[in-house]
Amino acid sequence: MPSRNRSTSPEHCPATAIRRTAAGPTPLDSTPSGRDRPLIAAAREAITEAHPLSDTLLSLAKLLGASPYRLSRAFPRELGVTVTHYRQRVRIGRALDRLEAGENSLSTLAADLGYADQTHLTRTMRQHLGHTPTALRRLLRARTVSDPTPGSELPT
Repeated sequence: MPSRNRSTSPEHCPATAIRRTAAGPTPLDSTPSGRDRPLIAAAREAITEAHPLSDTLLSLAKLLGASPYRLSRAFPRELGVTVTHYRQRVRIGRALDRLEAGENSLSTLAADLGYADQTHLTRTMRQHLGHTPTALRRLLRARTVSDPTPGSELPT
């Protein structure tokens, strides 16, 4: 049996890892009181649904009726990551979905997802996934070509 290249095998694909991280379970049970759970759940929903007021900490806190201080402290306590880091993971997940669906224009992708420009998108994806959007697109296309069966998309 030929050895699989770690960078293209499904279990090592950066897209798989980021989707599992952004959508997966979080350590909500680790806080003693859990009083911020509803706040964090509402924040996650607003970010995931791309609510127009979820772009900044101040506007998100205002939307949720909480202080920015409380939200910025509760988020990492409940989820283990900052609001900004979580928002970036969700945006990267959206970018991966679009790349997998065949998005050709990285500048359009960057603008649609709220990045300042294509360079900002590329830098962010390289920081979080270790690959550029172009490299990820190649990996995703290679995976699709090598496993074209229905339901073979990357796990969430």
